[in-house]
Amino acid sequence: MADDVVVTPALVIPASELSERFSRSSGPGGQGVNTADSRVELSFDLGASPSVPESLRPRLLARLASRLVDGVITVVASEHRSQLQNRQAARTRLAELLRAAAQPPPPTRRPTRPSRRAKERRVTEKKRRGETKRGRRASSDD
Repeated sequence: MADDVVVTPALVIPASELSERFSRSSGPGGQGVNTADSRVELSFDLGASPSVPESLRPRLLARLASRLVDGVITVVASEHRSQLQNRQAARTRLAELLRAAAQPPPPTRRPTRPSRRAKERRVTEKKRRGETKRGRRASSDD
């Protein structure tokens, strides 16, 4: 359960559904950068996963459409020097990404009209502003 990714209480991705690839990372590490495979690519098949609730799947697929390749989402982590820290960072990043995509849409805004008083204030302010600008103009009497 330690390697499972907890997105929400209703959505927990078991470690068996995640696939990891390791490669050489750029950045800090000195000579060790040339030998250690510390960069992590974490992939999750969102389209075919049995752990994603059917009620949530269409929302996730729609919101993450630009990041998906054949229904698979991939997250990369290479900011740490150790592979273990990068693995944890990739899992955290995947959970945050899925959590944000799983949020319910905001309530639709009911359109409202401005009140009569608000319209009057707006027109009065526009007239006052016009008077200020008119007072700045050079007079044509010169």
